[in-house]
Amino acid sequence: MDALTGLLEGLRARGAFMIRACFDPPWAIRVEDRAPLTVMVLVRGEAWIVPDGGERLRLRPGDLAVARGPDPYTCADDPATAPQALILPGGACHHPDGRPLNGVMDLGVRTWGDRPEGGTVMLIGTYRMRGETGGRLLDALPPLLALTADVWDRPLTPFLMDETVRDAPGQEVVLDRLLDLLVIAALRAWFARPEAQPPAWYRAQADPVVGPAVRLLEDDPARPWTVAELAAKAGVSRAALARRFTRLVGEPPMTYLTGRRLALAADRLRDTDDTIGAIARQVGYGSAFALSTAFKRAYGVSPQEWRNRAAWRP
Repeated sequence: MDALTGLLEGLRARGAFMIRACFDPPWAIRVEDRAPLTVMVLVRGEAWIVPDGGERLRLRPGDLAVARGPDPYTCADDPATAPQALILPGGACHHPDGRPLNGVMDLGVRTWGDRPEGGTVMLIGTYRMRGETGGRLLDALPPLLALTADVWDRPLTPFLMDETVRDAPGQEVVLDRLLDLLVIAALRAWFARPEAQPPAWYRAQADPVVGPAVRLLEDDPARPWTVAELAAKAGVSRAALARRFTRLVGEPPMTYLTGRRLALAADRLRDTDDTIGAIARQVGYGSAFALSTAFKRAYGVSPQEWRNRAAWRP
């Protein structure tokens, strides 16, 4: 498994929110939906993304932006334009004073705004839930990033434009997978940029000693790895691997492995009906008790409590 595959493997949209937004200037939308990840592609016109803190971004046709939640931001034709609508969790839309918009801006299937032929057209896809494995990806991103049209691969844009407004059987699944592909294409381009600051473990995979060890742990986290076995496969002594791994990744090999296993367990508790004992075996623990002990130490709740809470998350 290469570094980017390991980072992106938790990216799985499930009933994601997809919309084509169409506006005539002046326009501004305040976004306070607390979504973990939102991607925006400007198809026509010009737009600004203005976070409450940090630098604002200007988008031109073909440009793409990714916003990492939960911090709010404003999308507008101009940074000085006052918001006309407020987006809240669950896709609820209100006037800035709190009054519901009640579908006033609905323009048809997954289309929203002033008019379908508006001067500004933007595709917006939002992931509603933060998965624990995907959390590694979110933690690796800045709160807001942008890619200009010339630095990312854009063949998905026209296809996504068509599919977003299509009303056909299985359309939610089609859009989920297209959104995943769009974000993967964007992040692949982002992590190749000199301004990107990927996490230490990601950068460490370029190291000739630590890189193979990290990939082994990523490929087979359920295996009963030891530092000695990893060192043998990397062709160095146990002490040399432990020292180099800790320096480059920021934590010892077995601590890294524990975090990986528990993140996988958290995802499976949320996404499957497997028993805790079965999940324990899948991620490398000998029993439900062993997983529960490690899980509660890391997350502060038992696996069952985690599963119950996840069932109630929007």
